[in-house]
Amino acid sequence: MSTPPAQEYRPGLWIRGITPPLRIADFKVAAFDMDSTLISIECIDEIADAVGRKAEVAAITEAAMRGEIADFKESLRRRVALLEGAPASALESVYADRLLINPGVEAFLAACRSAGIVTLLVSGGFTFFSDRVRERLQIDETRSNVLEVENGMLTGRLVDQPWGDICDGAEKRRALLETCERAGVAPREAIAVGDGANDLPMMEAAGLSIAFHAKPKVRERAMVSIEDGGLDRALQLFDDLPGAV
Repeated sequence: MSTPPAQEYRPGLWIRGITPPLRIADFKVAAFDMDSTLISIECIDEIADAVGRKAEVAAITEAAMRGEIADFKESLRRRVALLEGAPASALESVYADRLLINPGVEAFLAACRSAGIVTLLVSGGFTFFSDRVRERLQIDETRSNVLEVENGMLTGRLVDQPWGDICDGAEKRRALLETCERAGVAPREAIAVGDGANDLPMMEAAGLSIAFHAKPKVRERAMVSIEDGGLDRALQLFDDLPGAV
């Protein structure tokens, strides 16, 4: 099936295959990627900085997010292996000193909460950060990866969890669909927001997909692409919000 052409709905806000205004009341679940979507950094790249391997890790991250590495799990294992020997204290330093919430995120999530939407953070990153971001942003649920720590140092390995080994694109999609099922709603009543290739499976399962300052492959397939401004730009698509124009 061919992808419909994009139209610039407003400056820096592109749409395809939808006709605004939409109604936020039509959506019951919203799933969000974390790194470079809800937050300003790729956490794994910043942890790698602590062991002098940021350039090497960041190059793999960038290739994976562009979709040039087909196996996300393998790319993540390669990057995590390069973190071996980093002090666990580096995680706290990254969170405290480098992690910022992206513009417009809090406003978009506030609108979701006001509409009674169940929110889900699904990340190929790590629970150390996702648990804190979840609490900070009052997100309902989260799924991400656990870094193994021994004697205060990262081992370069991940810890298996009850749902599986690594939260990749397929797991993000599964988490979204499971959340919809628990909420008793159809996937068409879900919103999915991301920026990288591993977000596409959940974005394509959702009724509304939003690319936020995303890689070209993601912008080209999302229903909404925010290319200028914060995540709250997406609220301009809805006419049932206070102050909607």
